[in-house]
Amino acid sequence: MNGHRRTILGLALLGTIEPLLAAVPMSGADTALGRELAAIAADPACELASLSVLAIRDGKVSYEGQFGRRRIGNGATPDLPANRDTLYRIASISKLMTTLGLMRLVEDKGIDLNADVSGYLGFKLRNPHFPDRTITLRHLLTHTSSLRDEAGYSFPAGTALRDFVTPGAALYGTGAMWASHAGPGEYFTYCNLGWGLIGTLMERMTGERFDGLMQRLLLQPLGLTAGYNPSALPPQALNNLATLYRKRTTDTEVWDPNGPWIAQVDDYSTRPPAPPPGIERYVIGDNATPFSPTGGLRIAARDMGVIMRMLMNGGVHEGKRILQPATLSRMFARQWTADGSGKNGDTLNGFFNCWGLGNAQFPDQPGRRLAEGFDAIGHLGDAYGLRSVFAFDAARRNGLIVLVGGTSSDPGLQKGTYSALARFEERVLTSLFRHAIAG
Repeated sequence: MNGHRRTILGLALLGTIEPLLAAVPMSGADTALGRELAAIAADPACELASLSVLAIRDGKVSYEGQFGRRRIGNGATPDLPANRDTLYRIASISKLMTTLGLMRLVEDKGIDLNADVSGYLGFKLRNPHFPDRTITLRHLLTHTSSLRDEAGYSFPAGTALRDFVTPGAALYGTGAMWASHAGPGEYFTYCNLGWGLIGTLMERMTGERFDGLMQRLLLQPLGLTAGYNPSALPPQALNNLATLYRKRTTDTEVWDPNGPWIAQVDDYSTRPPAPPPGIERYVIGDNATPFSPTGGLRIAARDMGVIMRMLMNGGVHEGKRILQPATLSRMFARQWTADGSGKNGDTLNGFFNCWGLGNAQFPDQPGRRLAEGFDAIGHLGDAYGLRSVFAFDAARRNGLIVLVGGTSSDPGLQKGTYSALARFEERVLTSLFRHAIAG
């Protein structure tokens, strides 16, 4: 405790804590939590470019706070602070959101999660090493399809995914997108490519482009200003979009904690975002990856909280049903659990231990939990410097949302003490849970 107080005092004397606390509620119980989170965000061991958090207790927002800068000028242009409306590219949490859109189509169009997905895609999808084994949406949603990311998972508009995954087709190459030693349903390997196929399937089933389709299925019914296409965001939202940073050169592993913050993605300080390249060649139902169903949703923590509360309320938002309770029960039912030996899946050094349909699960067990006392389902995100958490306890109606806009040091070297998360992530989650939910 004395060390923590010295840290706060030191930050105050250096003048670094005031901007971090600018958007934090400074009354009552929020004061201690706000100062604790500000100290984590400003910790020189791993400084955070920005941090937006939201906690829900018993179905109601119990805390929200923002720290750091959504845009960093490095002395050349003014810094802009993160605020309650700041949007982030939330990385792989987008998969859970895409799944919610898919499950609405499952309800509306009777899509069978256990049927051969080829019938929905319009071409035969088979692992050539296991040609007699069908691949289903359930396999795609649980990362057990036998698809792999080694050959890539994002392709320009005008490219047909069937030409990438079909043996002998123009873009097939050496076939590195297929596992050779484990067939569909046999082995968990986290795979982004599967969500490109899911988004493409959704387009083919509706005749709508993926970004607009997700507006219709999920974002507009909830009244959210968010989207998978930053060029379509309204000006006010675009001005509030967080640039994602690292203190390292783009797309390399060379970190320099003492260097400048380097923009990685969503840097629109000098020009607005353009539509995806080649959009004039876009063919609905051929390839949805230009809109990144796997990681491209831009949304604020506050609006993520609206989605979380809808899920806690059994699929109802402000009296309007978005999803049926039976659909959510099906979606969040446990589908896969790591056996502890690595024989049934790759946990990626402990990040993935349990899985539902398009969602990760974090039981309150050593090595698997996000915070002690918090038994949760949801998703994590990690891309372009961003680290993100969307997790809730449906039974108790408690939830945590964390969006980090970049780190000054390699988070892979900031090992946590009780999980596969980085130490700063554990500290944020534990602080939020103790103060805003348990306390």
